[in-house]
Amino acid sequence: MAGLINNLLILLLVFQNSCLGFRNPLSVFKRYKDTTRSLSSECLGNNRPVISLGLTDFALDIRMPGVTPKQSDTYLCMSLHLPVDEEAYVVDFRPQASMDTVHHMLLFGCNVPSSTENYWDCDEGTCTDKSNILYAWARNAPPTRLPKGVGFKVGGETGSKYFVLQVHYGDVSAFRDKHKDCSGVTLHLTHQRQPLIAGMYLMMSVNTVIPPGEKVVDADIACHYQKYPMHLFAYRVHTHRLGKVVSGYRVRNGQWTLIGRQSPQLPQAFYPVEHPVDVSFGDTLAARCLFTGEGRTMETHIGGTASDEMCNFYIMYYMEAKHAVSYMTCTQNINPDMFRNIPQEANIPIPVKSDMIMMTHGHHHEETKKTDDSFSLKQPKREEEEVLDQDFHIEEAVDWPGVNLKLGQVSGLALDPKNNLVIFHRGDHMWDGNSFDSSFVYQQRGLGPIEQNTILVIDPSNADILDSTGKNLFYLPHGLSVDKDGNYWVTDVALHQVFKLGVHDKEPLLILGRSLQPGSDKNHFCQPTDVAVDPVTGNIYVSDGYCNSRIVVFSPNGMFIMQWGEETSVGKAKPGQFRIPHSLTLVPEFGQLCVADRENGRIQCFRSETGEFTREIKHKLFGRELFAVSYIPGGVLFAVNGMPYPGDIVQGFVMNFSTGEIIDTFIPVRKSFEMPHDVVASEDKTVYIGDAYAKTVWKFTSTEKMEHRSVKKAGIEVQEIKAETVIEARLKNKPVSTESQKKWEKHHIVEQASPGISFVLITTLLIIPIVVLLAIAVFIRWRKTRVYGADADHKLESSSGRILGRLQGKGSGGLNLGNFFASHKSYSRKGFDRLSTEGSDQEKDEDDGTDSEEEYSAPPPPPVSSSS
Repeated sequence: MAGLINNLLILLLVFQNSCLGFRNPLSVFKRYKDTTRSLSSECLGNNRPVISLGLTDFALDIRMPGVTPKQSDTYLCMSLHLPVDEEAYVVDFRPQASMDTVHHMLLFGCNVPSSTENYWDCDEGTCTDKSNILYAWARNAPPTRLPKGVGFKVGGETGSKYFVLQVHYGDVSAFRDKHKDCSGVTLHLTHQRQPLIAGMYLMMSVNTVIPPGEKVVDADIACHYQKYPMHLFAYRVHTHRLGKVVSGYRVRNGQWTLIGRQSPQLPQAFYPVEHPVDVSFGDTLAARCLFTGEGRTMETHIGGTASDEMCNFYIMYYMEAKHAVSYMTCTQNINPDMFRNIPQEANIPIPVKSDMIMMTHGHHHEETKKTDDSFSLKQPKREEEEVLDQDFHIEEAVDWPGVNLKLGQVSGLALDPKNNLVIFHRGDHMWDGNSFDSSFVYQQRGLGPIEQNTILVIDPSNADILDSTGKNLFYLPHGLSVDKDGNYWVTDVALHQVFKLGVHDKEPLLILGRSLQPGSDKNHFCQPTDVAVDPVTGNIYVSDGYCNSRIVVFSPNGMFIMQWGEETSVGKAKPGQFRIPHSLTLVPEFGQLCVADRENGRIQCFRSETGEFTREIKHKLFGRELFAVSYIPGGVLFAVNGMPYPGDIVQGFVMNFSTGEIIDTFIPVRKSFEMPHDVVASEDKTVYIGDAYAKTVWKFTSTEKMEHRSVKKAGIEVQEIKAETVIEARLKNKPVSTESQKKWEKHHIVEQASPGISFVLITTLLIIPIVVLLAIAVFIRWRKTRVYGADADHKLESSSGRILGRLQGKGSGGLNLGNFFASHKSYSRKGFDRLSTEGSDQEKDEDDGTDSEEEYSAPPPPPVSSSS
């Protein structure tokens, strides 16, 4: 009997260790959830500040707990304890604020906040110990995501245990209705150790005085760098209204190397350093802010109110973990004479279009009142310009299950007349280096056509497959569009053809091009990439293609009408020249057709009736390639770039069609873009992106559906913001529909039940083998009792004692910026102004060693060198 007890004890120990190994990842948040503070019911997003994003990642929602500032230039602070004890790394920052209500925000990391209240006046300070700036935001800046492998270290033995959010409310008139504000930032954290540790280097002027009426005033900052090498990957500039341009440099052996230069009147985001810059011991870091005093009647000093000024240049860097320093500052000018040699560009203001100033200030009307602190923004409307609401942000719908669909290489996306998502994919076929010969003739005809349905119709809400077609028709699918009647228009680069398919027709209704015959006349294509159909005229536009550089136009019945375009010449690409016209979108309101000119990294737009060139849209953020473009009524253009080159960020873009300016950028939370191949958007700004390498489709939604600026009273809008997921309830003075309410309740119940279900499932799976082992142990004892008699107890006790002994033996084996300026006589307030942070398609073989996964990969740390 004693032997049986020992065996049971062994099994219990094994079971306990197994349970610890399979601990529910949400259990690490239990201590935090038990102490979650009670917040305003109007700030629904703050009631669940911790959201699990998998076994190793989680999101942390840091929000003001429903505050109403009483006077302008109020600085309010709140703190949030890191919900885990282990080390974690912040890899993503997503602002939840609007310049309509918030002047700027700063996020600090420290161990002892200045108050234990839900929130407090920042005049009391931010932290009582050293604090580090982790993030800064202002002027409707977009999110900031760190390079792959880089993170801000928090928690553990040496990292910060608390986050302190400081929000500067500039103009209190935004709170006339006494609503409560819940602005803040959502962090994405991971427990996966990051090989490179991020830090922030802040350069700021503290003594600059801007005389009234003075046309040009310089504020210069310079410090020697005397630490281990750091590698700069992003920068951000910050001034108030008088700032014209801010520039930062590394100076080495008299040579000035640009880190970054930007207008502070644009969204104050962290912009990528265009060419990687390393800083070594003995280098000098220098920055200049260019101001004007025109329009002011009194001296302007450095300070924290909106009528004061600031001169800040922020640098994000990474260092090797063993040498990492999380925060550094420079507030002096060690060598004023050196600025005689500053590059001339630092003295030239960057022109900012007035509509961009309107955007960054959150205005959506033609004219703002002119004061001594602002400019008149009234301007004549452009011929084709519409009023565009730009106050929205695109984020992944992380609860959408479509990302898990089993697909081949996703080449095309479209929306049908019912707003269902249509996917064109390659099934078990791949485009690789063996697919074509040097004459572009397809070499893998022996494989036969794709045997799976290549066209799938997906429910946009739950990703259910509603319909499918396209079996045994295609070899290498590429482009897709759906006309107003619901017909599918597709291209096949292997067949060199364009097809029109009815929804329920097994055979094509129309075929353009000759099967498997590449060519460049009006009857042939060479790897056509996309097709679009004019909803008014029915004319068909084909982008042709990988081995031609043209747009070809056909009548509704397939008769050739015209073509335009030519191959890109040596040097800068000219209008109408293409290097792979890869994607098409029609802009019916303005009678234009826009083309993603892939290898030239730009969008070209033409008059759809004549082919006349109208505009080029090109941004440095596009990088070298731009893969796809999509337009929605209201003047919004969406695009996505492609495979990453060093320094490029693979991401989606939202643009104002009339001005071409980038309104927002976005990337997914689940998985990563590898080669996003197509994009399509609906009128409610829901965006879908299909990735050829990742074989995935992501859904993104617009946070204009959220009240992320503030949650207003009187039942106007009440929404829950859960890190990356939006659960919306628009009341508009009406009760929520029964169907919507049931849907929300179902989602909520499933979400609450899922941790319990996971625990029950894991426990059940562990108990089954335990029961089997117990049965075996009982059977062995019974057999040994029959064979050995009383001696069996002794044998079992000896053996179990040795095992138990082994088991038991094994088991025993900052800176407070909020008050920084207080010691300077010219400073007008203790608070600190918040920062704004703002070849062929040949889809590679899966074993290809090239890295196409990174969204924005910082270059690997170069060896320490004194050269530039």
